[in-house]
Parts: sequence; C-alpha cells; structure tokens
Amino acid sequence: MRQLIQNLKTGETILETVPAPQVRAGQVLIRTRRSLVSLGTERMLVEFGRANLISKARQQPDRVKQVLEKIGIDGLRLTLEAVFRKLDQPLPLGYCQVGEVVAVGAGITDLSIGDRVASNGPHAEVVCVPRNLVARIPDGVSDEQATFTVIGAIGLQGIRLLGPTLGETVVVVGLGLIGLLTAQLLRLNGCHVIGLDPDESKRALARQLGVDALDPTDTDAVKAVSELTSGVGADGVVITASAKPNAARTDEIMTQAARMSRKRGRIILVGVVGLHLNRADFYEKELTFQVSCSYGPGRYDTDYEQHGHDYPLPYVRWTENRNFQTILHLLHTGQLQVNPLITEVVPLADFQQIYGQMGRSAGLPGRIASLLSYPEAGDALGTLVTLHEPVPEPAAGVIGIIGAGHFAASTLVPALHKAGATLQTIASANGLNGTLLAKKFGIARSTTNYHDVLADPAIDLCVITTRHNSHAQLTIDALRAGKHVFVEKPLAIYDDELTAIVAAQQTAGRLVLVGFNRRFSPTAQKAKALLGGDNAGAVPMNVIATMNAGAIPANAWVHDRAVGGGRILGEACHYIDLITYLTGSRVVGVCLNAMGQQPTEATDSASILLRYENGATGVINYFANGSKAYAKERIEVYSQERTLILDNFKSLKGYGFRRFSGMSGRQDKGHAEQFRQLMHTLRSGGPSPIPFPQIVNTTQATLAALRSLQEGRWVSV
Repeated sequence: MRQLIQNLKTGETILETVPAPQVRAGQVLIRTRRSLVSLGTERMLVEFGRANLISKARQQPDRVKQVLEKIGIDGLRLTLEAVFRKLDQPLPLGYCQVGEVVAVGAGITDLSIGDRVASNGPHAEVVCVPRNLVARIPDGVSDEQATFTVIGAIGLQGIRLLGPTLGETVVVVGLGLIGLLTAQLLRLNGCHVIGLDPDESKRALARQLGVDALDPTDTDAVKAVSELTSGVGADGVVITASAKPNAARTDEIMTQAARMSRKRGRIILVGVVGLHLNRADFYEKELTFQVSCSYGPGRYDTDYEQHGHDYPLPYVRWTENRNFQTILHLLHTGQLQVNPLITEVVPLADFQQIYGQMGRSAGLPGRIASLLSYPEAGDALGTLVTLHEPVPEPAAGVIGIIGAGHFAASTLVPALHKAGATLQTIASANGLNGTLLAKKFGIARSTTNYHDVLADPAIDLCVITTRHNSHAQLTIDALRAGKHVFVEKPLAIYDDELTAIVAAQQTAGRLVLVGFNRRFSPTAQKAKALLGGDNAGAVPMNVIATMNAGAIPANAWVHDRAVGGGRILGEACHYIDLITYLTGSRVVGVCLNAMGQQPTEATDSASILLRYENGATGVINYFANGSKAYAKERIEVYSQERTLILDNFKSLKGYGFRRFSGMSGRQDKGHAEQFRQLMHTLRSGGPSPIPFPQIVNTTQATLAALRSLQEGRWVSV
C-alpha cells in the first residue's frame, strides 16, 4: 500500500510504499476512500521540515534547552547524532480519513466488514485504528462530507468548553477550515458570530454562512466588536488561527481576544498561537481562558483510545467518539454545510498538487479543504514488501527483526549493520517504521506479519525488540520455528513465562541471548580483567551500581506491570547482569526497598540488595528523582583494598592497582561488541556470548526483587 509521510530533516513530502497493517484486537482495519488534508496543521509540519536547523531551533526553544542539557552530559557528538536521528524519523501525515471496513479485531461486535466509517487514520490506503476513534457513517452522507468528521470534532470540542448560550456573541479568530466549521456550529447554538481573517476569499465564504466577517489588518477589530455588541464586548472568543511561535501576530492575537471580550468573558484556544498573556487584560475583566484538547475527552488517554475503555455517558456526556457521531449527525440532517468548503479532490498519486504549494504561499489563499481520493482496487492489503533481493537459502547469521521502535532504529539495527549482519526481513506493526529502516540499512524485506520472519528458512536468528509483554511469547515462537533468538531485555515479565522459555530452549537446543550489553562495554571488560578475569569470583567483592534514570511520565507504558513490567524489571536487570559478570558468581538472594510509604511494582526509585553464591554482594540504586545534569550510570567495585570507578561507560579509574590508574574515551555501552561476538558465534560456532544459565538467573533475580517488595523480605533465587 502507499502512505504519505513528511521528512522533517529534508522537508520532502513522500508517497511511500509500505506493507499494510494487520488488524489487532480492539481495532478496525479500513481501506481508505477519501481523506482530508488539514491545511493548517499539515502546513506547519511541511514548513518545519523545509526550514533550516536554525529556524527549526527557533520554533522549538524548549527542545533547544534539552539539547544543551544533553550536550553537557553525553557530549556534542552523541547529542548531534541523537538530534539528527530524531529529525530522520518521518512523520505520517493526516488524521481525517474515510473508508470501508475490511476486518475487525477481537472484541469488536458493533462494526462489520463493509461498513463505511470515519476515523483519525493517516493518509494511507489502509489504516488500522482503535475502535473508539472510529464512527460509522450514516446513509446519505457522502465520503467527501464524512472526511470533515474529525476536524469538525476539534471545533465542536472548543465550543463545548466555551458553553455558549442562545443569543450570545462569539468571535472566531481565523476563518480557515476549523474556523468556518466552528462558526457554523456556533450559529447552530443560536449565537451571533463575528469572524476575523485577513483572507478576503475566506471572509466571503463566511458571509455566505451567516457570519459577520471582518479583516483584522484593515479594521480595528476591538472597536468593531464593541460596536456590533452595543459596547458590551464579545461573550466568547474562539481562536482557531495558527501562527508560528515567533510570528509577529502570535502575541497580538491573545491581546486582541482579551480586549474585545466583555467583562467575565470566555476565551478558548483551539489553534496554535503564543501564550504570552498580559495580566492586566485578564485581571480587570476576570476573563476565563482555556485551551481545547483536540477531539474531546479521551484524547491521549491510553485506556480510552488503545484499550477501548469508554467513559460512562452519564458522567462524560461528550467523548471524542460521541463528538464524531454528533458531526456525522449534523452532516446527515444537512445542518452542517461542508460542500462549499471543498476546494479540490485530488488523486493520491497527485498529492504534490496540494503539498507542493504548502509553505510557498502563506495560508494557501483560496483553499479551504483539499481532499485526497484513493483507488478502489489494487494490492493495498499486502503485508510484505520486498525492497532488495533476499537471501534464498538457509545460512548462518541471516537475521530477521521483529520490532522497529525507537531503540531498534537508534541503536540495535545500526549496531547489527555495523557488525556486518545479513539483515533479511524486518517486521513492524504499522509497516512504516520497518520500511524506512529497511531502506536505510539495506534490509531485503519489510512486513507487518512477524510470521514472515519465523517462516523464512533462510533466517537463522530472530531479533526481538518489541514491547516487553510480547518478549516471552515471541521468543518461544521463534525457538519452536528453529531460530536462534536475540531478545531485548527483559526476557520475561512473569515467572511462568520464564519457565516456558527455559522449556522451549531446552527442546529446541538453540541459542537465546538477551541484550545485556553493559558487560560488553570496553570499560566493563577492562574492569573484569583487572579483577582477575575468569578467576574474579575467587575472592568476594562489593559492587555498587547507581542508575540516575530520570523521571518519565506516570502514564508511560513501561510503568504498566502487564505491558512494560515496570522500570525495575525492564531496566535494573542490566545491572544485575553486570554485577554477575564482574563477580563471576550467581545471585542466590534478593531484597528490594523502594521509596514511598506504599511502594508498588511500578516504582522507579528503589535499592536492590544482591547476595551472591561466592559471598559477593551487590547494591543497585535505581533512582528516577535525580538531576539530569548528573551522569546517568556509575559503577563502584571494592575488592582486596582496591577500588574501581566506572563513570557513565566513558571512563574507568583504578585505585590500588599497580599498573593501572585509568582509561577514558567516548561513551560505549557495549552494543557493537555484543553483536560482534554474537555474529562470530553464529558463523563460527562456540559458546553463547552470555551463558544461558546466567540469563535465566538474572531474570529470576529481577522477578524475585519485585516479589521481595510485595512481601517485605529477602527472597531466595
């Protein structure tokens, strides 16, 4: 299938060929008929992509601050690599899609194959969308009309926050697509609507829809509103305009909105403008100001959007899906007029007729709504795309990758490529991320069906880098398919999963390696050598590992025990493995203490005590409440009146060693060496880079740490 994407690095808008997504539980697979181009939102993305680095930085001052902080911690080279990597990740365009249901996921009973629906899917021939972001289209509403569903809901949510009453006067600032829809919806609420826009063609269209339209560049808008309201001022102002953060009018818009409001008036921001508010303007009139969030309640709520948990109607009357339904009802009854707003309908293949003009003529004069039409037939449902000639026969070290998220793109795939791996197929849920990585690193195939990886006899090793809750089952599936497995940590998030993996590995007799890369870093390997190499475990030692992890949002998936397992399970396992490597022994006891009165498995500030079979001890301090200005990782080793300090995997200092005082270099967490050793093992034979019993022991110890927290005691491993 084909999908429109925006390259933020080069500014190109590209029609990319990617494999079609597969339907998933709680989601709907839709073949697209029409989609609407948001000339405001999408123009901002296109212009941002076409801007130079300095202009990009000016538009995102908060990000510039983060970059400067990262330079102080990681250095200029690593920071620039991260910035360019981020810019090199194209964004899907579009969020106003209409099409026909071709499949429904498990748990969906109120939609059927063949239904016409509207969704917030991107500009793509096939989309997979969560049920709560899909609404059935009534008979009598055309595909073209239905494309206004989602963007209409944006305006509707702003109005719901405003709470207009019959007879009130409301000013709409910006008469673009959302502004014209908002103006109509306000009139349906019995309001007198005044519209402001410098574009005469938009003002003319607004007047046809019953709006008093004024040119704010040629008229004193504040005075005009005062005159039209007999000196009272506007009851409400809805700002649907969008302006760059550093644009001249961005602050003026807010000031103007405040000054044209009546005492105790309401201002709702739907668009994108600067928020440098003048206290005096708001203080004297006791104005109310609120920012509207997209389509309505449920937006950005994972439970609502991804897990399908609806809000009870008696308590949350208008969710984003019910807002979709309201717009479709107004289209069905003819109360909301959108046909006059359609400027053009362009075939998907001719997308440059629309996007080629963006950024060249500010505001795209005369254009309100541009629609894309899609072919009715074709191979859009294909889930496998071949980009290069694949390896035809089984061979040692031919790799299939399952997962194409941020870590895979930024670290794992580049490291495999550097290690000279033969990359055959990459599987990703949406098809786009995998295809872009395949093009960049010469991967032969991109798919949305991971069984394509498992079924390929040429593939010898399956690399798994998906969300944590899928690691165990994918590992078992790969072993049963006769593949070696490299899986990112953690190996499992529950005890029964680990038991099943051990059984599958014993049956298959294949290699299973987990991405415990820290032990492969130059500083860690030097520390191991200084401590006696393979004989390091002869004398017990004390090891303290401190991870200044930094806070992440409480609603992030890694905190969810059933999805990410929590940060202790997902990240502290690195340090259990590293201490095991340095001490040359296995964990036999674990005790975890976490910050707070009632810590849970989702804690991310805790200390883990480890007791080793040879008498060594380990302490892992995993903290999320430290300063980002401080280095993230520090390892201290105390043994035989000697001390080693490993700082952020950039330097190693020795105290009490006869021929060693220190080493330093650029940060290296061991990913390259990890894959170099793995490829050597696959192609030349020999033992696994990490013995499987150590991997199992580390996973057992991490799971035991969570059990220790629950039970408040030491747990034996």
